[in-house]
Amino acid sequence: MSHSALTPVFVGLRVGLHVLIAGLLILVVVRLPGLQPQAAVAGLILVVVFAAVYLTSLLMRVVPRSRRKQAGVVWITALALVWTGLVIVVPEASYLAFPLFFLCLHLLPSRVGPVAVLLITAVAIAALSAHLGFSAGVVVGPVIGAAVAILLGLGYRALAREAEEREALLTELMATRDRLAETEREQGALAERGRLARDIHDTVAQGLSSIQLLLHAAERADPAGPGVEQIRLARTTAADSLAETRHIIRELTPPSLDGGLTEALQRLGAANAVPGSLRVDVETPPAVDLPMEVQTAFLRIAQGAIANVRTHARATHARILLRDADDETVLRIADDGVGFDPAAVGSGAGGADSFGLRAIAERVDQLGGDLSIESTPGEGASVTVTLRKDRS
Repeated sequence: MSHSALTPVFVGLRVGLHVLIAGLLILVVVRLPGLQPQAAVAGLILVVVFAAVYLTSLLMRVVPRSRRKQAGVVWITALALVWTGLVIVVPEASYLAFPLFFLCLHLLPSRVGPVAVLLITAVAIAALSAHLGFSAGVVVGPVIGAAVAILLGLGYRALAREAEEREALLTELMATRDRLAETEREQGALAERGRLARDIHDTVAQGLSSIQLLLHAAERADPAGPGVEQIRLARTTAADSLAETRHIIRELTPPSLDGGLTEALQRLGAANAVPGSLRVDVETPPAVDLPMEVQTAFLRIAQGAIANVRTHARATHARILLRDADDETVLRIADDGVGFDPAAVGSGAGGADSFGLRAIAERVDQLGGDLSIESTPGEGASVTVTLRKDRS
């Protein structure tokens, strides 16, 4: 359905054209009894053929869109040929030239349409001259009709062009509205995640930290007490729970992408570098044009991978690489640490952070990208995310 306000105008013009042709065909049929019998029969046959050819335009909708222009040219040519035979038999059929003018201007290319109008005008003048004799009235009528049709045809083309421009503008505005709505939803989700992160930090994380400190103090106060093993176990459990809570807070905290993904990755590398212990090199293009959800996911993936490097890898050098090509975008995080066995991560064995890698895999799956994890114990590790831009 067209959103253009001019659609009723076009519908009215089409209906008016159909009514005009039907009325003129009735006029021709009414004039048939006044002709010679053979001419009347021929005229009736041609009227029926003309109406049948005209009605075949209703089948134009089933023609593939790529072939409709060619089908329209064939259709108007056949209709004009039938009309030529009809106007030779019945002079009143010359009035049908007027709607034929509009059809030619509408269906034929812009340079061919006026030429076809002139040819139809010449045929109408010749036919009327054969029936009524050559006179100024025989010439003026078709010529004025052709001139009026050309002017109206130009106006119709202008209206159609304006309607297409409005349709394109409206489509663009609707797409922009959808993008703004999606951005607002995303900002709302990020704000809510930030609120949850703050609440968890101020309540659960602080509580676990206090419990850990109190248990540590109790352990030091009576290191040989009968319940020291339970205290030590409780303190270890609290420490593990605090680490998991901080991991959740890190996942919930909205990333800072005000300066784009490139600047965010540069800040991430600088924040995680430890002088004399861990060097983090960041190699990115000056800027990337990616959807916000992709930039957010890439930053999250890099955060999780770098957190694993700092926590488990015992590496001295890590590298964050972002490459943006025409067909794909690649994010790679590599380190020279102790490595791990990727097969053991899924079973919970080994020292790698299986939860962090699962989170990375889930994010990549949501993006519709490809994830490659390469590592050998003692030889470092790398996480590579490939996102093809032609994904559906």
